[in-house]
Amino acid sequence: MTTPTQTEPLKLTVSNFGPIAKADIDLRPLTVFVGPSNTGKSYLAILIYALHRFFGNYIGSRHFKFRPMSPILHSSIKEQHPFDDDNLRRLADWIRDVSAQVETKSVSDSARVQLPDFIASMVRFLFGNLSEFSEAIAEEIGRSFGIKDTATLIRHGNRDGAKITLKRHTSETSGRFKPFEYELALKKAKPEGVAIPIPEETPLHINPHTEEMEHVLAEIREALNTPKDRGGRDVEYLTRELSSLVLFDVVSPLNNAAHYLPAARTGVMHAHRVVVASLIKQASHAGLQHDTPLPALPGVLADFLERLVGLSDLPMVRHNKGNLAASLEQQLLKGEIHSKDSETGYPMFSYRPHGWQADLPLMNASSMVSELAPVVLYLRHFVKPGDVLIIEEPESHLHPAMQVEFIRQLAGVVRAGIRVMLTTHSEWVLDELANLVRVSELPKAQRKGLAGANVAVSSDQLGVWLFEPKQRPKGSVVKEIPFDEDFGGFRSGFDDVAIGTYNDYAEISNRIERTSEHGKSR
Repeated sequence: MTTPTQTEPLKLTVSNFGPIAKADIDLRPLTVFVGPSNTGKSYLAILIYALHRFFGNYIGSRHFKFRPMSPILHSSIKEQHPFDDDNLRRLADWIRDVSAQVETKSVSDSARVQLPDFIASMVRFLFGNLSEFSEAIAEEIGRSFGIKDTATLIRHGNRDGAKITLKRHTSETSGRFKPFEYELALKKAKPEGVAIPIPEETPLHINPHTEEMEHVLAEIREALNTPKDRGGRDVEYLTRELSSLVLFDVVSPLNNAAHYLPAARTGVMHAHRVVVASLIKQASHAGLQHDTPLPALPGVLADFLERLVGLSDLPMVRHNKGNLAASLEQQLLKGEIHSKDSETGYPMFSYRPHGWQADLPLMNASSMVSELAPVVLYLRHFVKPGDVLIIEEPESHLHPAMQVEFIRQLAGVVRAGIRVMLTTHSEWVLDELANLVRVSELPKAQRKGLAGANVAVSSDQLGVWLFEPKQRPKGSVVKEIPFDEDFGGFRSGFDDVAIGTYNDYAEISNRIERTSEHGKSR
């Protein structure tokens, strides 16, 4: 029996989107976007965040409220795949069998379980109707960018519209079975979604060992044990839960929560109380200010502000592989980030350097502390294994030595099971990533004494993608930069800048020397 591969990543293809003419990337545990300004690095990062928001919502994630199916799709599923008593009994028997296998460890932790035909048929039907959700996906994309009309995201001068495609094979023998594929087209009229149905001969599997899978199986068991008149056999609920079993693997990692730290986080950390207070004040006087519309914030920034406002109500996240936030405080900040409620219940943030007996208001701390404070807070309160942490310009306000150490810390975050995505302009970031990849090629016994030896990243875990501006078609083309052993890292073009400045210096020096010699000759 074949099972889905866990090494082949989900492929994302984007065309004519913002400044991007063409991008074809894999979503890996550590994904890095590099390139000149205005080439679409943040555009693609925000798009990926929006897709996480949607698919986490769609499959019933506990992070977001589920968007109900339309009445048409609901009726179609109910008509073509009725939950009669026989199917409900077979479903209950199958779930009990899978749960027993997991509890008794009669299947290995890496094994996938194939869905019975009657369940797989229902899931395939729903996958074939994913176009139903095209407008919902477009709405989330627009919200994340802070716009109402997604047509404004179409690359300037293009008439065909932007296209976003997700693609993944559901079998290790990827050439044997057709892949799952979903395409969303953003057009000037309205978005259009096209789902390619999974063929009948393609087996569908679930991974019953994850925490989320155990949660879903428990939810279905509870529903099956609930009397019909109390909604326990609701076709929409059961279909959504059953489909999520497969979608966890098919659209992984998009099914998990995403956390976006925007490039403006330092300023937001300093001024977020003023920003939120201003928005609340304007909202409370909206009836008197007819000509003053409330400002529209990009969803990524609004979500960031919302997280800061609600921070005090959340417990600390514990990780099996150590406290990631404490490590960041210890190694980079040399102090602790604190948050506490003010008299109004609004959180206040401060920094206490090691050895101090009192806190320093965050706005009076260094820019490095303000830059890293939200990373500490997110790792402490929000981010859990399986999630993706998106950080724009991690090098901002950091000395090169601190940039290198921050990358080592983020490599430790990846090793703890958290996916990380970065946009960067820093050669120091890429140089340290190259070192971490190179260290991974050494046997562990030979790594002693090397910086970053305990957080080495293998080449298959890391993807570095270059956003390269083109004239035809006008826009950026995104391609992977492979690790170049002879070059000593990733050919991003940073070395061209260094060579150019050196050549300029040499030319200036030559002219000074010639001028000096000319003066002496006179």
